[in-house]
Amino acid sequence: MMQITVNERNKMVTELLNGTFSSLETVVSIEHTRMKPQLLERNFHIEYGVLIGITGDIKGKLILSGNPAVFSKIGETMYGMPLEGDMLLSFSGELGNMIAGGLATNIVENGININITAPTLMQGNTTLSGFKQGLRVTTSFDHTGEIDIILLLD
Repeated sequence: MMQITVNERNKMVTELLNGTFSSLETVVSIEHTRMKPQLLERNFHIEYGVLIGITGDIKGKLILSGNPAVFSKIGETMYGMPLEGDMLLSFSGELGNMIAGGLATNIVENGININITAPTLMQGNTTLSGFKQGLRVTTSFDHTGEIDIILLLD
């Protein structure tokens, strides 16, 4: 596999973020605002979230992280009923899957081909490390709460 330049990598990161934001707007019909992207330290902790692997032209992980109650409220908005327990876990994984699937569809238009893995749910004190570059964008949903959108590049 050929090495990509810093500029090519930065362009791909921008495309991944923009594709993720576009997908999020399509999947979740709650008004939201995004904070400025923040670089992540070499390792960080999350308590609840879903991880989707990214393979292809660029390799990494897309993570949606937040309080389970926020995921539940998003699910309630989308499906009209509160979600908890196994239903909440299933919904959280599917939400990650829908957003990552939309991302893959959105960025292929820009000549970037990726595939996504099945969602991995994370609960409890989870430490993530071993990535080259990480960005976190906190997204605040009106009357719902915040979710961190995290992009890790290998």
